[in-house]
Amino acid sequence: MTRKKYNVSDLTGSESLAKSVISDDFNILLSSGTILRQEYIEKLKELNITEVYVWVEGTESTDILKKELEESFKSEVKNVLEKHTYYNNEELIELSKTADNIITNILEEEEVVDKIFDIRERSSDVYEHSISICSLATVVALHMNLPQKLIHDICVGCLLHDLGLLYITIDYTNVNVEELEEKDYAEYKKHTIYGYSALQGENWISNVSKNMILYHHERIDGSGYPLKATDIPLECRIIHVCDAFDEMICGIGCKRVKVYEAIEYLKAYRGIKFDAKIVDAFLEFTAVYPVGTYVRTNEEETGVVLRQNKKFPGRPVILITKDKDGRPVNITKDLLEYNSVYIKEVIG
Repeated sequence: MTRKKYNVSDLTGSESLAKSVISDDFNILLSSGTILRQEYIEKLKELNITEVYVWVEGTESTDILKKELEESFKSEVKNVLEKHTYYNNEELIELSKTADNIITNILEEEEVVDKIFDIRERSSDVYEHSISICSLATVVALHMNLPQKLIHDICVGCLLHDLGLLYITIDYTNVNVEELEEKDYAEYKKHTIYGYSALQGENWISNVSKNMILYHHERIDGSGYPLKATDIPLECRIIHVCDAFDEMICGIGCKRVKVYEAIEYLKAYRGIKFDAKIVDAFLEFTAVYPVGTYVRTNEEETGVVLRQNKKFPGRPVILITKDKDGRPVNITKDLLEYNSVYIKEVIG
């Protein structure tokens, strides 16, 4: 591990501080080993602190889509959907091209099927959500060796699955919609029907993609909506898993939770609400503890996740920053080598 000086304006919010930040009157503002959350970064900017040192060597965050590409695709989706009005669908055809570009960029990632990807909780932006589940569903489909045409249709369905949210006025961000007043919850659930109805008569979008818009909140035990269906097509079972996970980590229709909590939810309802094979395919590539996660081990050490181990999403490499007595240390532990050590809890 080495230290690297970073401009505060370039920080993303997952870095581990390599040197304490000290004020002019010698008070420690942030200690070495602190994970730089977004609120910390904003505070540093307010205090006119322009540079900090962070750990960089060995910290290997692997994202399905590079940040700049994700932002570009998000901009495309937002631009198209914000211009859309009910039954005025000409510009939505552009999203078919966006879907192909997302697939192409994922396929260009070396050994994409063998990698473990870092997926982080974030704000409830419906456009970013659509890009995210499109990426997740693509990797699931690749793990399942599905044909290219079906992958394309799945991606189009993902990009348009929440089209109906544009037609409702219910506040669904970071709230459990089941706890809303009955009439509001009923209105929220109609977004699946609104989106499907808007595209039902369009010839440029396949029935596969249309069904995903209608069925993406159905569950295999019949507990979903709007149809309480149990006989559900494969592509809809794929979007079930990806959408439920991503909603949880960004707070769409529910309270936002940590990645590991969302993963535990999928495991708990594997084979009950969600298709077991699809959950298994999803968990093959999803890091339980994304790079930058601050954790405590069963030996009461605290540390930060540095990188993932291929095929072992729950056994990353971590940098121990404090021992069990709270004393600062700098020890790297690969949890594949330290068999008796495991992550007990996430603390930041």
